[in-house]
Amino acid sequence: MKDYIEERVLGVAKYIIDSKSTIRKTARAFGVSKSTIHKDMTERLPKINPLIAKEAKYILDLNKAERHIRGGNATKMKYSSGEN
Repeated sequence: MKDYIEERVLGVAKYIIDSKSTIRKTARAFGVSKSTIHKDMTERLPKINPLIAKEAKYILDLNKAERHIRGGNATKMKYSSGEN
């Protein structure tokens, strides 16, 4: 694996762990696609550092479990502010 990819993977993992960010927000912050972030976290990171991979996976799983709540809140806000 190339050095710049390894650096990005570790940087992305640190960002996710520190900010508890979603894949979408992380992709926006790093200027890459959601697919790239997903591949970095699920395939590349466990090979580089399994301990950090476990921490990042926990946060991503938590975000995945909560996403239906965030979507519902966004819809509620949209209709309560009269933007429809």
